[in-house]
Amino acid sequence: MNEERLTKAKRVVVKIGSALLTDKATGALNQSWFASMIEDVARLRARGQEVVIVSSGAIALGRGALGLPKGTLKLEESQAAAAAGQIHLAHAFQEALKKHGATCAQVLLTLDDTEQRRRYLNARSTLTTLIKLGAVPVINENDTIATTEIRYGDNDRLAARVATMISADCLVLLSDIDGLYTAPPHMPGAEHLPVVNAVTPEIEAMAGDAGSEFSKGGMKTKIEAAKIAVSAGCQMVIASGHVLAPLKAIEEGARATWFLADQSPASARKRWIQGSLQPRGKLIIDPGAAKALEGGRSLLPAGVSALEGHFERGDAVMVKTAEGREIARGLVAYSSEDAQLIIGHNSSEIEARLGYRGRTAMIHRDDLVLTKR
Repeated sequence: MNEERLTKAKRVVVKIGSALLTDKATGALNQSWFASMIEDVARLRARGQEVVIVSSGAIALGRGALGLPKGTLKLEESQAAAAAGQIHLAHAFQEALKKHGATCAQVLLTLDDTEQRRRYLNARSTLTTLIKLGAVPVINENDTIATTEIRYGDNDRLAARVATMISADCLVLLSDIDGLYTAPPHMPGAEHLPVVNAVTPEIEAMAGDAGSEFSKGGMKTKIEAAKIAVSAGCQMVIASGHVLAPLKAIEEGARATWFLADQSPASARKRWIQGSLQPRGKLIIDPGAAKALEGGRSLLPAGVSALEGHFERGDAVMVKTAEGREIARGLVAYSSEDAQLIIGHNSSEIEARLGYRGRTAMIHRDDLVLTKR
């Protein structure tokens, strides 16, 4: 059953829109709905699932706090509202999650943080570390500094980028609507689509525009988010958030639209490393390291005897034996300059040789794909 895709997911990203978080009349936080949503999150965590939240609402909350009028805001007014509202939003999440014994961590991202390789890696490292430490990352676009030229403009695509960044299994978009229809729902003959196996041009043509004053995203951005998510092996569901405990409602079979991925996040990532990235350099390894890699281990600096090319942290590199046989490709954890200083040395020597505490592995096994012979 489709709802099991949520209950069985190990890592879940939940996107919450402004129209759900805030009371339209007052601009204040919708307390009853918010409390039920946090109970949902606590329930998922109690059964061992990891949850990341992508939340809008800072501008809407800040608008009320600063007494800004209704209607379209100027860019500087939106940025000011975001600055004021983000404090209220973060505090609300912190206090609500604390009641369930969970720690909240605020992360603000811009488009560049997910598009520029180094910043992407830093953001990914921070988020995965927070998850490992048991925190619930609450992510929003950094509206305080983002401009019209560089911002996402909606959190649907941001949520999809985050889901791919952390290799999530399931992305939940809580919306004003309970899924995708063949035409606007109010039109005669419009049919609800419970499952979308592939985002085709016909599916894209069904997308509409933004539907509320506080919401920048519409069905169009949700379809774009689906393309991002499923290509990375992440299942995605669009469901109505206008019910209490919306995640529980999905689990109990509430009407929704599921976008299905035909592979796991791990498989998608491995395929991306193997076929979509142009190697920037080569690492030459010894027989012991080659055996370790074939046994599913990470590549340690001690097993690397030489390197070729110029690369930066996070770049794809080929891994070859001394005889020139390529045995793997992966994302390297060090630049070529730093790698040159630590190859052939034990991981315990990295800090002394580089002056900072780096990664234990030259290429972690999660970032490495063996070459098919």
